[in-house]
Amino acid sequence: MQRFKDILCVAGTGQAGTPALERAVTLAENNQASLMVVDVADRITDGIGMPGGGPISAALQTTLVNTHAEALETLVNPYRKRIEIQTKVLIGEPFLEIIREVLRNGRDLVIKVPESQDWLDRLFGSEDMHLLRKCPCPVWLIKPGKQKPYHRILAAVDVDESYPPEELASRRALSRQTLEMASSLALSDFAELHIVHAWHAVAESAMRGGLMPATEEKVIAYVEQVRQQHAASLDVLISEVTSNLGQDALDYLKPRTHMVKGWARKEIPALAKQIEADLIVIGTVARTGVPGFIIGNTAETILNQIDCSVLAIKPPGFVTPVTIVD
Repeated sequence: MQRFKDILCVAGTGQAGTPALERAVTLAENNQASLMVVDVADRITDGIGMPGGGPISAALQTTLVNTHAEALETLVNPYRKRIEIQTKVLIGEPFLEIIREVLRNGRDLVIKVPESQDWLDRLFGSEDMHLLRKCPCPVWLIKPGKQKPYHRILAAVDVDESYPPEELASRRALSRQTLEMASSLALSDFAELHIVHAWHAVAESAMRGGLMPATEEKVIAYVEQVRQQHAASLDVLISEVTSNLGQDALDYLKPRTHMVKGWARKEIPALAKQIEADLIVIGTVARTGVPGFIIGNTAETILNQIDCSVLAIKPPGFVTPVTIVD
């Protein structure tokens, strides 16, 4: 079962950060993990008539940090009756400083509310998308609203076997990690676990068209063969993960599987909406040759369509392009 040991909660200040803080505190309790809660203050830059690094800019920076620190303490103090919580104010570009905090201290989860309280404002190009792309550990974005246990958790996995060997091994490991984490969270929240894999028969359109003409009987047989191959691979993945849970946990979870025919970027958001998922756990895949872009086209498109909380998992061996600045 996936366990977190060192959680970083980006709470901000005020009531907007409460859902993320509530979830982070509960998760830290359940996992006996350490919890650091941070806010990020703007860096005071030189203004007109203000010398760089001078006493005025330094004083303004100190005042701003102290204001953020006081607000953060006000937000966190009620939860200190439950667990020990550390706080810190970071300074600079939010996504960069959050990632650097992860790198410096080996955090294994970042949890926060999205920067825009209107979840329908798309993530693409935002601070949160930068974080999802470049943070080396899982990132959990909590949908704003009243905090409550999740009822339905959806794990999106990829068991397609058609990738090159090295990439296939990475994708398999990522799908295992995705399902392990979703299973752990479903058990802790007493939630339904749904598992989705989108598949398609690559040659079907060509067989129905003029490129590879075939009888309808042969097309149907080919599509069914592909479906069975994907179903068998999905069964293997589920067996590998659930065998480590124990029979009692498995009997409780009774994971519901969804083999949906079509493109993942369309079918997964549609299923999330159909089952009213509270959380989707999804792996991200590197775009080769594009430094800093770690979310694949499919995952990014899915994230820009869903209207629930998101837990994004990085592929094994991912190295962030962000570096620590002394």
